[in-house]
Amino acid sequence: MRHPWRTSIAALALLALPFLGSGARAGLPEALSETVLPGHAAFTAATAALNEAARADCRPETLRPSWNAAFDAWMGISHLRLGPAETDGRALAIAFWPDPKGSGARTQARLLEAADPALLEPERFAEVSVAARGLFALERLLYDPALASEPACALTRATAADLARMAVELETDWRESFAPLMLSAGAPGNDRFLTEAEARQALFTQLMTGLEFTADQRLGRPLGTFDRPRPERAEARLSGRSQRNVELSLAALERLALALAPDSPRTREGFERARSQAAALDDPRFEGAADPSRRLRIEILQQRLHALRDQLAAEVGGALGVSVGFNAADGD
Repeated sequence: MRHPWRTSIAALALLALPFLGSGARAGLPEALSETVLPGHAAFTAATAALNEAARADCRPETLRPSWNAAFDAWMGISHLRLGPAETDGRALAIAFWPDPKGSGARTQARLLEAADPALLEPERFAEVSVAARGLFALERLLYDPALASEPACALTRATAADLARMAVELETDWRESFAPLMLSAGAPGNDRFLTEAEARQALFTQLMTGLEFTADQRLGRPLGTFDRPRPERAEARLSGRSQRNVELSLAALERLALALAPDSPRTREGFERARSQAAALDDPRFEGAADPSRRLRIEILQQRLHALRDQLAAEVGGALGVSVGFNAADGD
C-alpha cells in the first residue's frame, strides 16, 4: 500500500533559487535548536513515561493520560518525515494512519489470539507489521472494548516499550547525526546536503507536506464528499483526538515556519486564524462532516489551510530562497 506521506513527499519538488540578501541563510540553525531537537526530546520523555506507566499498571483507564501525552508530543514532530524518521520505517511504525484496510487491528487480533510471549519480546516485536505498532495500535488497545482481555496487557506493554525504543533512536539519530549533517551542508564529505540551500529546502519540504497532510488527510478523509461524508475515517477517532491533532499539528507547523523565517507577518497571521478556526469547531471526532451545517465549517478550515500553503510558499519560501515546483497533492 502506498502511504499518503510517502506519495506527498515524493511528489513535492522544491527548487533552490538564487537569493540575494542575508535571509538566504536564515532559520536553519534556529529551526533545529528551537523546534526539531526539543520536539524529539519531548517525544522521548513522553514515551518513556508511558512505558513506565504501562509496566506499573496496564489498565486502559490508567494509561490513557500517558498515552495522550505521548500523542501530543508526537504531533510536535509528526511532520518531520525525513532522515531518521525514514530509517526502518520508524515514522510509519510510530503512527500508521490512515489504515483503510484495518490491517493493524487484524494483526493485533492475531497476536492476542496466539498469546505467545515470545512474539512480544523486543527483538521479535520490532519485526511486527508497522500497522500493529505505535500510537494507533495503543489507541485500539486502550479505547476499543473488543480488544480488552488479559493478553492485551502484555501486548500493551510490548507496544509501549517498542514505541519508547523508537523514540530514543529517533532523537539520538537527529541529535548526533542528522542535525549536524544539515548544519554542515556544503562541507567536504557531506554527500547528503551538497549546499546550504538543500538543507533549507529539506525542512521547507517538511513544512509544506505537513500542512498538506493536515488539510488533505486529517480534514479531507472525514469530509469525504458531500454525498458521502466519512467521519468514521477521522484520525484518532476512537480516542476523540481528531480535532486536537489538527490544532496541535498547526501549532507545530507554525513554530517551524517562524523559526525558519521569523519575519513573516502574513504567515503568522494565517496560522493564528487557522488555529483559532480549528479550535472553534467543537467537534472532537469530526462527526460534523456528516451534518451539512457543521460540515461547512470544516470545509472552510480546509480551504484556509490551502490558502495558507500559498502564503508559506511566497513568504517563508522567499526568505529561504526556495520555491515549490509542483503541488505535493498532484500524485507521483
